[in-house]
Amino acid sequence: CAKSMCTVNQELSTLFNELWTLDVNRMTPAVDYTISTQGRAGFVNQGNHVVQDHASLPLFSSVNETKLNNINTFSRFTKLLDNYEHSTGTAERVTAEERTEINLFLDAVLETEVMKRAHRYLVSKGKSSSILRLFKSQLHLIWFQLYRRQRNADLDSSGFEHVFVGETKSGTEIVGFHNWVQFYLQEKNSNLDYKGYKARDHDLPDQDDHVLNLQFSWHGLVKPVGSAFIGTSPEFEMALFTVVFLMNTERSTTVLVNIDQCQIELVVIRHGRSLGTAYPKLHSSNSRHIRQNSH
Repeated sequence: CAKSMCTVNQELSTLFNELWTLDVNRMTPAVDYTISTQGRAGFVNQGNHVVQDHASLPLFSSVNETKLNNINTFSRFTKLLDNYEHSTGTAERVTAEERTEINLFLDAVLETEVMKRAHRYLVSKGKSSSILRLFKSQLHLIWFQLYRRQRNADLDSSGFEHVFVGETKSGTEIVGFHNWVQFYLQEKNSNLDYKGYKARDHDLPDQDDHVLNLQFSWHGLVKPVGSAFIGTSPEFEMALFTVVFLMNTERSTTVLVNIDQCQIELVVIRHGRSLGTAYPKLHSSNSRHIRQNSH
């Protein structure tokens, strides 16, 4: 495999563990939410939408909605989720109200210790301005700038919409959709059906894993393998992917990091000066990577 893929990035692992510790808004498994991973999902070819369901129950048995509604970043984040048209090629119209919601969300994110720490790191690397207003504009450009995902289409997408909300492409596939809050809300509204987890034999997920690889259907389409952080705050996810995005210039970047007890691949793909997509891929959890590598 490519050298950068096999080597753990120690500097970013250190930073991201700091952000993990600072993420006071993160939900606690079995306290703030309960998941039921159930069966392992089968192999599905992209474009095949009739799949066997290996999970008769929802992924989320419960989520503390009071907490979701009362934590500033979460509540402002959920307000943004219904502002988007999920099919690519359909123009996004940003109303004045939506612009205000984006501003309020970014303000809330910038007030968290997680994003403050990420900001200080980026300033120290010469990647961001120390002036808060300019850093906010930079975050807006990366996450909320509208662009064309399809040629000759209207301005139909943004990094935020792709990663956190999810999109459907040509009515045949789900693209993006890597956020647990959106997953929970869509599942609750019966727009989404969880089909089971994806994992290697020796790496079965458990209830308190903070990254899951999973299969699901949404609006009648199937995502053969999706992945998402579970329980983390929006500011934590944004901070991680923003740092990876700004620290690299390639169109596609993958970094391997150890966060808490997981070894995770963070994949970031750019779309010009904005984010095309970003998602975590679980390598191993609960310090299994430490045990395996010590043999």
